[in-house]
Amino acid sequence: MVRELGIGGCERDLAKLAKALDRAQFFPHVGCFHSDGLRSEELRAAGVPIVRFPVRSFQSFSAISGARQMGRYLREHQIKLVHCFDVPTVIFGVPTAYFNHIPAIVSAQLGERELHPKIHHKLLRITDHLADVVVANSRAIQQYLIEREHVPALRTYLCHNGVETSIFHPAAEPKPPTVAGASLVIGTVCALRPEKRVDLLLRAFAQVHHLLPGMKLLIVGSGPVLAQLEALRDELGIAADCVFEPSKTEVAPWMRALDIYVMSSETESFPNALLEAMACGCAVVGSRVGGIPELITDGVSGLLFESRNIDELAASLGKLILDPALRQRFAAQAAAFARDTFSMDVNARRNESLYRSLLARKGIIAPKGSAQNGSGF
Repeated sequence: MVRELGIGGCERDLAKLAKALDRAQFFPHVGCFHSDGLRSEELRAAGVPIVRFPVRSFQSFSAISGARQMGRYLREHQIKLVHCFDVPTVIFGVPTAYFNHIPAIVSAQLGERELHPKIHHKLLRITDHLADVVVANSRAIQQYLIEREHVPALRTYLCHNGVETSIFHPAAEPKPPTVAGASLVIGTVCALRPEKRVDLLLRAFAQVHHLLPGMKLLIVGSGPVLAQLEALRDELGIAADCVFEPSKTEVAPWMRALDIYVMSSETESFPNALLEAMACGCAVVGSRVGGIPELITDGVSGLLFESRNIDELAASLGKLILDPALRQRFAAQAAAFARDTFSMDVNARRNESLYRSLLARKGIIAPKGSAQNGSGF
């Protein structure tokens, strides 16, 4: 289950997993509040049924009618396991599955809860007790759940995001027209929200853009802080070297247009965009927050800097700008690490291992191995 089927990270994670699950063991259905969007097309093309529960607000009758509709759907299709991927569907789907006696219920925590309204934070603490297990997509979030939210370690499960290496991989191809003539392209692909701190990237680029004539800064994304970032670009005097592109449905070509990918967020769990950039063969620089250090080994597959430290970010960029051999070495290491450690096949098998373990424990299927994560599964 996921709130909607657009271009966001949770939506991508759900769609990738639904397509990758072994059909000899599992047949996935997708539940959502809003069924329009890019992911609905690819799910239907893969033969995955989609059902919409039209919940408009948890404070309206639509939540009650949606829960009744979901209960009927679960019974009619003999659903044995429900996995909720984002905060709205965890709050809605976990209790609905619980009160409809679904044998196995999986919740997910893909970021710190302080980013959400306080009422949602309180409700999530209730769902922690109703779900059989809470999946975290980084060690940082798993520890957050255990230490800050007091979820028993045995009821947490670590499953890093997976990357579709058939889509995200190194390839020699022409750069988009807006950066076609650049000597070097630095940039990011992300939602333009305050916590992404793209302003740090702009300020750091302003410090280093003199190091190599013809460099460009490419920012691909849309969001509420776009106007502020454009104003900052003009204030810094880098308008001629900075290109903004709106969000794209196909981001791999834009990732491959970047020589250096920067993740400057002040909070992250396990960012899909960074993983995809690594898989595409970018040299990467990331802030030392959340699960980013689980992706970037500093000095081996990229560079890390302390969150909000503009000077350290600028120094990291300067090092890569002036050392092409280092850029190429980091890019190759990043692509190999993403491919070998975080492929979608690895992600799907790990989810399947969790599902089998839960269903065997509930007597739904015969035991067939067990998941191994150091936390009871």
